[in-house]
Amino acid sequence: MKIDLHCHSKYSHDNNLEPEKLIGRAISLGLDGVCFTEHHSYENSRPISRMKIPDGFLVFRGVEVSTDEGHLLVYGVTDDSWNRWSRNNFLKMEEVMKSVHGLGGICVPAHPFRGWESLGERIFSIPGFDALETHNGGNRLNQNLLAAEASSKLGLPSIGGSDCHYIHQVGRSYTVFQNRVPSLELLVAEIKAGNCHGEHWDYGS
Repeated sequence: MKIDLHCHSKYSHDNNLEPEKLIGRAISLGLDGVCFTEHHSYENSRPISRMKIPDGFLVFRGVEVSTDEGHLLVYGVTDDSWNRWSRNNFLKMEEVMKSVHGLGGICVPAHPFRGWESLGERIFSIPGFDALETHNGGNRLNQNLLAAEASSKLGLPSIGGSDCHYIHQVGRSYTVFQNRVPSLELLVAEIKAGNCHGEHWDYGS
């Protein structure tokens, strides 16, 4: 299964991409599913849960959190109870991870070697990550290679996502799952088990 695990629509409030068009583009590319990781809040993607989804296509919801150490992808939560701070930016990464893990979710550093909004070498000194985003469609090749190397050194699973904000970016990177993941619970379990890996199509502009 090929699933783009890092997607943004207009509900991230930093672009105008309609979620229906994003899904249509993903289907045309042969993807099996997408995960909407709108910025700051799981609830931002609630309108997507009310959409009619084409038969056989999987749509998941997560969140991209802005922490003091960089951006963090969160999967497995079902509301915003993880956010105990009543704000959106520069949350303490280790506190966010503790909160998310307490709810059964998982935490994955987004684009960890992008150089901004990312961990960089600090990734080796912070414990508790469940996987690394080794393939990000908005990264340069060398940035993804550094993330893949870190994944190997840390013994953490690899995932991929396009980080799309525009229609042409959908599916540039994605995650290949060895098994079907028809539910959020199975998606999380398969990532934790390492039964997946990130891949990409291109590094175009």
